[in-house]
Amino acid sequence: MIPLMKYAFVNEYETRHALAEFILKAPKFSMDQQCYNFEKKFSKYQGSKEAVLFNSGGSANLAILQSLKNLGMLDVGDNIGFSALTWSTNVMPIIQLGFNPIPIDCSVNTLNVMSSNLLELIERVKIKCLFITNVLGFTGDLDKIREICLSRNIILLEDNCEALGTELFNGKAGNFSLASSFSFFVAHHMSTIEGGLVVTNNYEIAEMLRIVRANGWDRNLNAAQQLKWRKKFNVSNEFEAKYTFYDLGYNLRPTEITGFIGQFQMQFLEKNIDQRESNFLRLEQYVKENEDLIFLDHTHIKKFSSFALPVLCKNKKLRESYFNQFSGAGVEIRPMIAGNIQKQPFFKKYSKVEYNLPGADFIHDCGFYCGNYPELSENDIQVLRSCLSKY
Repeated sequence: MIPLMKYAFVNEYETRHALAEFILKAPKFSMDQQCYNFEKKFSKYQGSKEAVLFNSGGSANLAILQSLKNLGMLDVGDNIGFSALTWSTNVMPIIQLGFNPIPIDCSVNTLNVMSSNLLELIERVKIKCLFITNVLGFTGDLDKIREICLSRNIILLEDNCEALGTELFNGKAGNFSLASSFSFFVAHHMSTIEGGLVVTNNYEIAEMLRIVRANGWDRNLNAAQQLKWRKKFNVSNEFEAKYTFYDLGYNLRPTEITGFIGQFQMQFLEKNIDQRESNFLRLEQYVKENEDLIFLDHTHIKKFSSFALPVLCKNKKLRESYFNQFSGAGVEIRPMIAGNIQKQPFFKKYSKVEYNLPGADFIHDCGFYCGNYPELSENDIQVLRSCLSKY
């Protein structure tokens, strides 16, 4: 069988051995220096000014929106646009925090919201924010989307949980927005078992993210930031400050295990991404030769950090055939993430407006994906090649 992911970590044995040594010697396991060190290391890699670590990518999404709400940049009832092809934790915080979720259609050729999709929507609906999802390592034309958002005063956010390492010709995915989220769940590009992170170049947002992450208090802020908050609310001493809560927050803190594994795994990240790209480019040639399948466009992407191998058939009947072909060969497959999120039970419950989303519907009905990772063997590649051959 070819599973979605063979191991918990890249360089599995080496990582487990290092983790065992760390656990035996670590002075503490609650969030501390290992987490801070990982934030600094990841920030440098991504090219961002700030990185804030969380216990999951879903928590990172929630914290971004809560932070913007706390800062008055978003208000209850604001329209938040989002990619219709996405994951639940990109949309649920929009609903949970009292915003109005507005799904935006996606291009069949890129799996993502393109600038044309955004322009079509904002002609009909005014949105305050766009929370875009970079799907399966692909992206839309983020440079044009950013220009539109800047010209219309729309806050742009990225869910980059599936596109760590993808680069467009004028920047890395995750760097086109006010803030973006990453996930380090086991099946993602880089695993810390569970874990997520937000990058931003806005110091005020980073400060609020740290307040939101830890119950609404100031313990994880620097001394100058603590002084600012304590002066504002007349908190006179350290004793009172320990249990003073300045704004709405949660307990979304990671552990030192998350921080340690994240640092350790980063040494393998570039090689990991290179191998994923190599696997994908090799396999997509067989997609190109098969008239049953849709060849996906990534010409606007300079470095493609493949999250998985998406298979998009030209109709529902063909999808069923290739579904059986992959399953019969022992290849584990999944729907195209959560598909058109508008079809999900939770969304139908909380959103009474239904939008026409032909692209997302097509991807939902005609697509699926299988795993792509550095540990795929030559035999695995040949199995996948045979599965991609005309039925």
